[in-house]
Amino acid sequence: MTNGIEPGLVDCHTHTLPRRWLDLAERYGDDRWPVRREIDRCSADLFVGGKHFRTVPRTCWDPAARIEQMDATGVARQWLSATPVLFSYWAPPRQSAEMARHVNDSIAEMTRHAPDRFVGLATLPMGDTDLALDELERAVGELGLRGVEIGTNIAGRELDDPAFLPVFQAMAERDVPLLVHPWDIGSAGRLARYNAMYTVGMPTETAYAALALLHGGVLSAVPGLRVLLAHGAGALAWLLPRIDRGWATWPDRRCGAEEPPGVLARRLWADSLAGDEANIRLAGHRLGWDRIVLGTDYPFPFGEQSPGDVVLESSLDPGTKAAILSGNSAALLTAFPDRSHTQARTEVEHGY
Repeated sequence: MTNGIEPGLVDCHTHTLPRRWLDLAERYGDDRWPVRREIDRCSADLFVGGKHFRTVPRTCWDPAARIEQMDATGVARQWLSATPVLFSYWAPPRQSAEMARHVNDSIAEMTRHAPDRFVGLATLPMGDTDLALDELERAVGELGLRGVEIGTNIAGRELDDPAFLPVFQAMAERDVPLLVHPWDIGSAGRLARYNAMYTVGMPTETAYAALALLHGGVLSAVPGLRVLLAHGAGALAWLLPRIDRGWATWPDRRCGAEEPPGVLARRLWADSLAGDEANIRLAGHRLGWDRIVLGTDYPFPFGEQSPGDVVLESSLDPGTKAAILSGNSAALLTAFPDRSHTQARTEVEHGY
């Protein structure tokens, strides 16, 4: 036990970078591709568009260093997903697919280093349906990755775009979960003044992506799709009653949703990186306590630096804490059984 944290945590929201950097900026003469420049053996700088994006630690690509930190903070397992700057949805499809293959190979390499400690999530070239399906098949079928991460929009196209439906159907058929992570926020220029892209923009962007899945009919069309929304599902939990009111008020704008969004939302998942106990409680109330998993945004500084602390220090009952910190992740990773009895119990326990 370290800093009061019991070992055995399962962190479903962490990020990686490839150990061997694929410099597509140089290859294609386009500085929109991210560039990594080593500072020393422990860190590097990332540049995008010729500008400094962030400094990153070696734990992004060094599995041994990463496991050392996991051991120190009681984390038994991490789900590894690409740092969103690597999504590359803006690029020509075959270039985007080239980056996706490189990233997925890197994540697979990390998982092979310690398969009992890491679960790998693939990134896909979502701008081209056929290429995305091909890479999904390769990443899951050949590399053994066990889930997928995508952005909240694909180069400005919302997640209910019909071109993405075959990919979501293939994920459901492959029985792999989907992590939806905010990226490419259209109002980023307006939000720059307060660095509000991270504080206001990303939660709103995530809620809008969820709206596309709910209101746009994706969850109705693909009932087997398991979706994890990063950062506590963003602003979704707070907005759901208003979204339901809109669904009831304007039936002509339902866009394929066969049930009220608030009902469909109970098929979604959220990580615990919601900010505080009150927000975690709201997400648990709206989505269900069996749909909340630990997420820290490791290893980046705006995430949770001491994994699970907000949950552990909360007034939630011990069983709910244990479910969030480890138990619920198993259900997200594999098909989930009937939840009616669990849902009724947790609503009574928490007074909802």
